[in-house]
Amino acid sequence: MTPSTKQPAQMPDAFVILFFVMILAALASYLIPAGSFSLTELPAATEGAIKAKGKLDPQSFQFASEQQQGVPLFAEGGGIGFFNYAFEGLVSGNKWGSAVGVVAFILLTGGAFGIIMKTGAIHNGIVALIEKTRRTEFLFIPLMFALFSLGGAVFGMGEEAIAFCIILLPLMLALGYDAITTVLVTYVATQIGFATSWMNPFNVAIAQGIAEIPLLSGAELRYGMWAVFTLFGIVYTMRYAARIKATPESSLSFHTDQRLRQQQSSSVQHRYNGLDSLILLLFFAGLCWIIWGVTQREYYIPEIASQFFTIGVVIGMVAVLGNRMRVNEVADGFKQGAAELLPAALIVGMAKGIVLILGGDNAEQPSVLNTLLFYSGQALGDFPAWLSAWLMLVLQSIFNFFVASGSGQAALTMPLIAPLSDMLGLSRQIAVLAFQLGDGLTNCIIPTSAALIGCLGVVRVDWSVWLRFAWKLQLWLFALASAFMLLAVAINYQ
Repeated sequence: MTPSTKQPAQMPDAFVILFFVMILAALASYLIPAGSFSLTELPAATEGAIKAKGKLDPQSFQFASEQQQGVPLFAEGGGIGFFNYAFEGLVSGNKWGSAVGVVAFILLTGGAFGIIMKTGAIHNGIVALIEKTRRTEFLFIPLMFALFSLGGAVFGMGEEAIAFCIILLPLMLALGYDAITTVLVTYVATQIGFATSWMNPFNVAIAQGIAEIPLLSGAELRYGMWAVFTLFGIVYTMRYAARIKATPESSLSFHTDQRLRQQQSSSVQHRYNGLDSLILLLFFAGLCWIIWGVTQREYYIPEIASQFFTIGVVIGMVAVLGNRMRVNEVADGFKQGAAELLPAALIVGMAKGIVLILGGDNAEQPSVLNTLLFYSGQALGDFPAWLSAWLMLVLQSIFNFFVASGSGQAALTMPLIAPLSDMLGLSRQIAVLAFQLGDGLTNCIIPTSAALIGCLGVVRVDWSVWLRFAWKLQLWLFALASAFMLLAVAINYQ
């Protein structure tokens, strides 16, 4: 194979990483003794969902009295074995949480959003907004950035940014900006919203569910955090865009942009109508219903999954009655949306299987995970609380390089990080905050993010070129994230 045809090295798939982590977990079951804790507080009794775990007593750790055998290669009778981890992980738990409840939540929610996206209402609304702002150019970037950031915060917008990069690029070039500005306004904005969300069902909701704290709790700080990060992103993007408009040659993508300017038209066609307005109104009304249910009726994973499903069905019916879609197309949208999130659902189950190989995440039952938790607490326990919280952010940021899936990373890390925060005297809300900031913000730069690579591909910017531009932005985002972690510790964020 000649150098010109040699395939570039690729990062291992998340499933490959999980498999090797499973091997390490199986070896650990033979090498590391199991241990358990006692609880200083019992979890509050609830009807169905347990939304808060009892607090660990860090001084109560003890090793199991019986010598462990380690996991077998294959277990019978529904036991946990090396090759049983995937199935056992997928069927573990109940409808109130990890893993089977979270898997169902991901698939149903993904299917509902598949219907909503297939109607084209969100697409048409953004395109129409682009057209409306063309005469008020100074508002274009802040409006677009805030809108995409809101999309990332509310419903986890990410991969959808690829399509909008295609739509926005000709207009950006016509306005005198560049391809990098296009990625900033679309994909980077969605990831800032994703990382600072107060209600995203694909990261905050799943992480809080696994940590077993009330869904949408701690929203007040996240509202402010989203506003600060979004304002920073707007200012950063507008300053960069102004510099590129003044001196286009300073753009790292100048040469490819020039070729694209010759090839593409700057006109944007749209078909926004009253049906789109009705669909968007129903969508936002449904979001208000979910917020009301969670805050006033204590809705949890089963109810929220059903609410998203209802929103998808109602919008699908409206699209059919409005001759926007056929019934089979609604079904196709649901299947496509669920299929796109099937890998994330499988990762949740398989990650839970790894936890089971380590003995489970019950603090009162002997397990290797408890022993690892104890020694991790010992390692971080020598640091001040603020430094321990900051190190959680660092670890989550590093881990996201290997598992870019937010729900997958939550399933892998939260079972350990959540009880670890108990031992360190930090709230589980702080552990969730470290997860969402570490997971979301590094998506702006890691080459393992399919959405980032897709956006860069359609605007013709190599990842190496993007890295030369984005590393300073990434440092600023990390500094802001660190500041909010320290603030959360200072106010004892609950």
